[in-house]
Amino acid sequence: MSISEQPILGQWYQDPASERSFRVVAQDEESDSIEIQYANGDISALDYASWTDSEFDSIEAPEDWAAPFDDVEIDDLGYSDPDLHGPDLHDITLTDLLNEDDQL
Repeated sequence: MSISEQPILGQWYQDPASERSFRVVAQDEESDSIEIQYANGDISALDYASWTDSEFDSIEAPEDWAAPFDDVEIDDLGYSDPDLHGPDLHDITLTDLLNEDDQL
């Protein structure tokens, strides 16, 4: 079933010419771009004219679509949260330590 309608965010498609599967991950009409992510994790972008000219097939999500991300560690994402979410002892005042009954 080839389509030429507007892309659906999160929907999976297949390009019959290359037989590559991808999903739409972002759309920006102002910049005329549609960002897609292939099943292997690669990211690409199309403009709306290219989308309309293409004959993509709407498909079900591949069974193992998250496979390219199975071995991703949190540090590989480019950020980590080293904060242990406890109070910073350098920022605590006496008022912070006193409970309501003890406050002056």
